Formats: sequence, C-alpha cells, structure tokens
Amino acid sequence: MIDHVSVAVRDLTAAAAFYEAVLGPLGYTRLVERERTVGFGKKYPEVWLNLREGLEPIGPGTGVHVALRARDEAAVRAFHAAALQHGGTDAGEPGPRQAALGPYFGAFVQDPDGNKIEAVTFPAGE
Repeated sequence: MIDHVSVAVRDLTAAAAFYEAVLGPLGYTRLVERERTVGFGKKYPEVWLNLREGLEPIGPGTGVHVALRARDEAAVRAFHAAALQHGGTDAGEPGPRQAALGPYFGAFVQDPDGNKIEAVTFPAGE
C-alpha cells in the first residue's frame, strides 16, 4: 500500500491553491504547511507538494501520474471542474473507463506544472 506521494511544483503558493480546490471534492484538506512543502490528506498528509525552483513545465504525457479515489461520480466531476477553473487542463473528461481489473469512472487533468492527476471511483461492490 502506498503511504503518500510527492509532486514537484514551480510555485508552491499557486500550486497549493490549485490543489486545495482540486482535492477538496475528494475529501482532502491542507494539513501541513512548511516553507518548501505543503501536505494534503484526509487524516494525515497523503499528497505532498514540494517546491523545486527552476522546474520547467512538463510536457503532456511526460509528468507524474497520480490516481486518487473519489467517493462517487459527483466527486470525480467536481474534481475535474475545479481543476479547469483553477488553471489545470483537461486530460480526459469524466466518464466510464475500462481498467485491467474492471470498469471504473474517472477523470484526468494536468496541473499547471504538467503533472497528470486522476480521480477514480468504482461501481458499488467493486
């Protein structure tokens, strides 16, 4: 099981505002703030943003890909809409998808630094 992930960002203040809006529909809040890092989570920091001065924007399809669970399809849609409203770009609209182990509902966005973030939910009973 993965404990947490770290995402490199060019502007910590801007990235923290973006992720606060995008992760809110998934139940994450800002839990830790330090000079060069911000941690978001439900009970403990699960997603860390780490300042990397000089980081160039990452091209489409080349950054980190992080998938986070959503409680339902409405949360996936809210995640996607928040990302687009706060400077993210669409990398896959909300909708049904097929994974290796079965169907799911998900959406993909790229943050302003080019990292791909996905929200996913699985049909009841999955």
